[in-house]
Amino acid sequence: MNWKFWSKKKNTPKKKKSAVREWTDAIVFAVIAATLIRTFFIEAYVIPTPSMERSLLVGDFLFVSKVNYGARTPITPIAFPFAHHTMPLINTKAYWDGIQLPYYRLPGLSDVKRSDVVVFNYPMDADSPFYRPVDKRENFIKRCQGIPGDTLSVVDGQVFIGSKKAVNPLEGQIDYDYTTNGTDINPQVWDDLHATNYENTNPPRWTMTTGSAQTLKGYSNIKSLAPHITPKGATDPNSPVYPTNQMHPVGPPALMLNGKQPDYKWNVDNYGPIIIPKKGWTVKLDSMTYPLYERCISVYEKNKLEVKGGDIYINGKKTDSYTFKMNYYWMMGDNRHDSDDSRFWGFVPEDHIVGKALFIWMSWDDNASFFSKIRWSRLFRGIH
Repeated sequence: MNWKFWSKKKNTPKKKKSAVREWTDAIVFAVIAATLIRTFFIEAYVIPTPSMERSLLVGDFLFVSKVNYGARTPITPIAFPFAHHTMPLINTKAYWDGIQLPYYRLPGLSDVKRSDVVVFNYPMDADSPFYRPVDKRENFIKRCQGIPGDTLSVVDGQVFIGSKKAVNPLEGQIDYDYTTNGTDINPQVWDDLHATNYENTNPPRWTMTTGSAQTLKGYSNIKSLAPHITPKGATDPNSPVYPTNQMHPVGPPALMLNGKQPDYKWNVDNYGPIIIPKKGWTVKLDSMTYPLYERCISVYEKNKLEVKGGDIYINGKKTDSYTFKMNYYWMMGDNRHDSDDSRFWGFVPEDHIVGKALFIWMSWDDNASFFSKIRWSRLFRGIH
């Protein structure tokens, strides 16, 4: 590869490249080409956790399109090739955040839609101890349940958009409680149903799809079987949901209502309603709405937010409203009772969106026997 093509002289005999030079040129070209493809077209990811089971399994290798929603141009341009945020082995930063470019997205084929399976950067990596730039935050994959402007709620485990039920994932899972007539269930049954016992609970609780639950309900030794739903108004101090669990590492503490922080009494199965911010939407800020949106205002849209007494100041000006500069999304895992998602940390800003999951090109089961490691039936399966 001639890096000085502009100074090439006529009738100059072409020198034969050394083997080292040829290999160097080939490697540099491959790195540049691969980086451009990963940045602007398509990138491979692997599923590390069960939060999307059984739609996506741990060990599924995916191709994710950057074209569908429009490729995001690099925000942190100086980084080590093929390393996301941490260098392998030495565990140091794989990027230099001394230069930060503005957020910009190329035109895409479509907007993010409800039910899309989306890869995005984990918003909470903006906080301590990482303080990572947007494009270097951890990659998460969830299903989009709410788009900008939606009023979303969860009622007894069912997601609603306004007054309409959202479409449930075909392979989505929840926890079930069951009792038997005293006869134990054959362990093979759980394998056949692809059910999982994530927690050692008493009585036992198993995670499975609706179809598997219907099959189990037909067994003669099953006395009762019902979804494990946290009742409306009940809160779990060991698993608080957004915005109650906010640590406010950047923004000011929530406004107080009669000397107390507002108690939304929301939980993973009965949540909201909550309005998802849309670019250009103006929200009235008071003691009930402020905790919901202060993170968007201060952390994601980078305003100086202060609370003095009962008054709110944005960039030094007293105000009782805010107009959003970005669109936001609500992401949830298909494995509803084992997913770290928007119910716990809130909205996903548009500049965090990475791409749309397209299909599984490989699936590897670490827990299977040697000759069954590859899940052949999942290869080249589309993601819906």
